[in-house]
Amino acid sequence: MNIGIVGLGLIGGSIGLDLRALGYQVFGVSRRNQTCQKAIALGAVDEASLELSLLSIADLIFICTPISIIIPTLEQLIPFISPSAILTDVGSVKKPIVEGVSQIWPNFVGGHPMAGKAESGIEVAQLGLFRDRPYVLTPTENTPLESVEKVEAIVSLLQSQVYFCNPYEHDRAVAWISHLPVMASASLISACMSETHPTVVKLAQELASSGFRDTSRVGGGNPELGRMMAQYNRLEVLRSLYSFREEINRFIEDIEQENWQIIEEKLSSTEQSRKLFLQE
Repeated sequence: MNIGIVGLGLIGGSIGLDLRALGYQVFGVSRRNQTCQKAIALGAVDEASLELSLLSIADLIFICTPISIIIPTLEQLIPFISPSAILTDVGSVKKPIVEGVSQIWPNFVGGHPMAGKAESGIEVAQLGLFRDRPYVLTPTENTPLESVEKVEAIVSLLQSQVYFCNPYEHDRAVAWISHLPVMASASLISACMSETHPTVVKLAQELASSGFRDTSRVGGGNPELGRMMAQYNRLEVLRSLYSFREEINRFIEDIEQENWQIIEEKLSSTEQSRKLFLQE
């Protein structure tokens, strides 16, 4: 099986590294010739090009572009690929992508590897990036079963933990544990920068340590990715933000009313609840 990858950044490059290490022929396409050359030098692909026609021999193609150009990229691919080619993506929002693609290419399996780094680009691609990380597949009742099985087999080779759900369930779930944290973390950074006393701002910046680093990390990440989360998963992000705002308001009310025991009980509850979301 020949593997194609459109978008040779962190995710696309890491997929290429893993599959080439397993003996697959991997062909990559990027918008920049410099990225193509780096991908070849790093061993992420066997061949790379600026032209989508390179992927005419690919049996399975990963579209690893930003969410906003997944569907346009697929439309541009169609003239070059076999009718039997299987397409999948790695976008962090699934419902609008799966609905849009199903009208164009039925042999498509939505996908979302839940792995990454703060940095981006082919330079930080990593062998084993997906090991023991969730990789979600979102087929619908119209997705060919054989295509689902083939994509599952390939992503399992990445040593991922494969999960299946429908696109709507995916988007609602990731709004809570991925998209809301980005917005909440960004709000934390903005709130800190609203301090008007310059000495206090400087002192806070000098004293910031692991607590601030942990809670601010995703808010200081890729701005384009954060914007696309909000844009393409708008309703679910809003739903989670409304709920988050209500929880913040409850904390404000309890502090205003000096309900210290209630605050401690709430923090005791969240201490326990956090363990349900993390495999530690």
